[in-house]
Order: sequence, then C-alpha cells, then structure tokens
Amino acid sequence: MNDQEVRAALDRHWAASDANDFDQEHEIYREEAVLEYPQSGERIRGRQRIQSSRAAQPNRKRFTVRRIIGAGGLWVTEYVLMYDGRPSYAVSIMEFLEGKVIRETQYFGDAFEPGSSRAQWVEQMV
Repeated sequence: MNDQEVRAALDRHWAASDANDFDQEHEIYREEAVLEYPQSGERIRGRQRIQSSRAAQPNRKRFTVRRIIGAGGLWVTEYVLMYDGRPSYAVSIMEFLEGKVIRETQYFGDAFEPGSSRAQWVEQMV
C-alpha cells in the first residue's frame, strides 16, 4: 500500500468514525491489532474487541480531523472528539503492517482556560 492509499484509508476510517459506522470504521485494522489508551492504562487486543468496545460506548460522538501526517508505516492524526457536545483534543498514532493498522495509541486532552500570564503573546484559535 502506498502513502496515497493509506491516506485514503485513513480518510474513510475517520469519516466512518464520525458517522458511527462501526463496520467501515474498523476495516482499517488487522485482525491482531492492538489499541492502547495510555492515560487510562487500557490495552485492547484484536479488531473485533476494539470494535465491540467502541460500539458499547453510550456517548454520542463526533470527529473533526484537524490534520493527518505520516508516511510508510507510521501515521498521526490530530482530531477533536466531541462526546455529547464536549470537546476532547486527541492524537491517534497508527502503525501499519501490510496495509492495515497493527497498533494504535490514542492520547486525549480536555480543553482548558487560557493562562492570563501569556495573554500578551497569544492569539485565540477558533
């Protein structure tokens, strides 16, 4: 799989994630894929278990991709995940093997108020 094909697969994956299309969302993973959430200390082994864990979440989710960068077997997606209207800023690191994801690590960060001590040097992002 070349970089253009991987990028197209990622675009399909994130569009399916946003649409809650769990079958399409998980086509990108190898059967033996591993998903890790370091902040909660969780590891999920196997595409079916990854899909089942996501389908079981009660929250209404929306995904907005900010950017995707990568090449070869390593790709990073920055996105905003809205859980029931509350934003969480996230990074997904995907490692590919033979055109499918073998390992994904996801990091999440909630929004916070800007610090007044740096106000004179910043501009507000929309």
